[in-house]
Amino acid sequence: MNLSATLLLAFGMSMDAFAASIGKGATLHKPKFSEALRTGLIFGAIETLTPLIGWGLGMLASQFVLEWNHWIAFLLLVFLGGRMVLEGVRGNDDEDTPLQRHGFWLLVTTAIATSLDAMAVGVGLAFLQVNIITTALTIGCATLIMSTLGIMIGRFIGPLLGKRAEILGGIVLIGIGSQILWSHFAG
Repeated sequence: MNLSATLLLAFGMSMDAFAASIGKGATLHKPKFSEALRTGLIFGAIETLTPLIGWGLGMLASQFVLEWNHWIAFLLLVFLGGRMVLEGVRGNDDEDTPLQRHGFWLLVTTAIATSLDAMAVGVGLAFLQVNIITTALTIGCATLIMSTLGIMIGRFIGPLLGKRAEILGGIVLIGIGSQILWSHFAG
């Protein structure tokens, strides 16, 4: 794979994380750049690991991974999105302390759910002559950039949406999960 193909693949793989990050950023109260970078690092690290895992699984049992990855991503994203929608509908009982940052494990779970497609790509890369380390690092760096940018874009969208931001963020996650499932069966 040449450099331009690797970059296109990397930024294509980062789009789910970008959309999820916009939703996450919109639910925070004026997130700082450090929070955006923290989110980007978590998403980027996981997006770096998943193609490596997929590549390793591709060497062992590609059919199983390809049969189930879309269901796992769908269920995780629907669960997380549904939780966000419920929280948005319930509202925040403690209006004096708006959410300043998302929990580490919530971000990790969201990152895993949005990066399962990269694992499937890793399975496919196992059958090509590519440098998997370079490709995975490129995907991770693209995701770092796009997720950090997504949080900062969400910072400006959040105040416009108010409490509806969390509902919208949840709907985005559910939509990403549904799109993953749809593309598997439509493709």
